[in-house]
This record gives sequence, structure tokens and C-alpha cells, in this order.
Amino acid sequence: PTMLGYKSCGEHRLHRLHRHLGRPGAERQGPDAPGRERNVRVATLEEKTERRSLLLSSGATLLLAALPASALTEIGSVPDKAPTRYPDYVFDAETGLQYKDLEPGSGDKVVVDGSQVVVDWAGVTVGYYGRIFEARNKTRGGSFTGDSKDYLRLTVGDERVIPGFNKALLGMKVGGVRRVIVPASQGYPDQRAGFKGYLPAPGTFSGKRTLDFVLQNAGMMDKTLLFDIELLKIVG
Repeated sequence: PTMLGYKSCGEHRLHRLHRHLGRPGAERQGPDAPGRERNVRVATLEEKTERRSLLLSSGATLLLAALPASALTEIGSVPDKAPTRYPDYVFDAETGLQYKDLEPGSGDKVVVDGSQVVVDWAGVTVGYYGRIFEARNKTRGGSFTGDSKDYLRLTVGDERVIPGFNKALLGMKVGGVRRVIVPASQGYPDQRAGFKGYLPAPGTFSGKRTLDFVLQNAGMMDKTLLFDIELLKIVG
């Protein structure tokens, strides 16, 4: 035996470990159970996970209770993004539309509410990498090629036409080209359904998929759109 009363230092360390963990073979210290062995059950992984979940849920409950009611109504919703102002565009404070005329057009006729018009148009997802979902002047390369692209015929003010497109047409003359930046509030009304049921609508598979991806995305994606509108004819 050594001076510590054990055959080896290793056995001494094992005995100290038993005392620390309270496993069989270790003497329990304290007046409540003199001379009795301590048997501590190690919590399982499931029990630890459950305790951690309870702590997290309790913390979340306390956090929500501390928030004002107005903040609770905004949880899960995407906050409105302040529009980027472009100095060379005319800004409509009432609607948030921004536009400029690339070509002024000519003639005595101007588009008014109720006008029947024929237009060519292009569409770009400003808030999503500037992806083209419709091209003007027929072919534009890639998936937008083709010579059978129909022009868009519509009545200004028709509820099937998105608000921003309707308003952008007002005051245009034949031959004019107007570029308009449309915020989400003036775009496609039911974004969960994408563009379906509204005008203008993309004419290609790639364009449809691109626009639907942006409109139906429930995250923080910017749904601002840009349109180039060329007025070809005022029918009536």
C-alpha cells in the first residue's frame, strides 16, 4: 500500500472520480445520508433536449409579452421598403410611381381613361437582379426569340390591368415610349397567385416563371418592377 492507502496513484484517482460523480463505490458526504452510497442518474439526450426546448419557449413567451400590440401584428409580415428615388424620373407622390419619357410621341391624340390602345412593352424585375420577363421589339435573344409575339391590346382603366400600368399610359401620344418604375403596391394585386388574371402578362415560359418566382416569394424579396411601354396606336 502507498502512503495514501491505495495500491497505485491510478487507483487513488479512480476513487476520487467515484466520489465526484457519486457512482457506486464512493462514499456519500453529508449529514443527510451518512455512510450511504450516492447514485446519480445521468440525464438522457432526450431529456436534455426537452429541458432546452422548455427554456427557449419560456424565453420566447417572455419576449412576446414585452412587445407592444402594434409590433405583434407586424410579426411575419414583410415591411414596406422605402422606394429608391431616381433624380431623372418624375415622381408621383400619391402612387409612388416614377417615370420618364424615352420618346415623346406625336399627334393630337393622347391617352385618357377609357382609351383603347395597342402597346408593345418590356418588363424587368428591378428588385431581383434585373431579370427580363418580357422583351419589347419582338426578338431580344435567348428564350425571348420569336416573330409571333402579339402586341398588347387593352382598355385604359380596365381592372384586369395592373394599376401602375394603367396610370403610366395616361397622357402618352402615339409613337411615345415611357419607362415606369412600379412599386409593389401598384403592381399585381394578388401576389400569391402571381400574374395570373392580370395584364400585362409575359408571353414566354421563361418570363412567366421569372415573374411568378418574384411575386410569389414570401420572403424579403423586392417586388419593384420596371416597364418600358411603347404606344403603337390609339384605337378609340
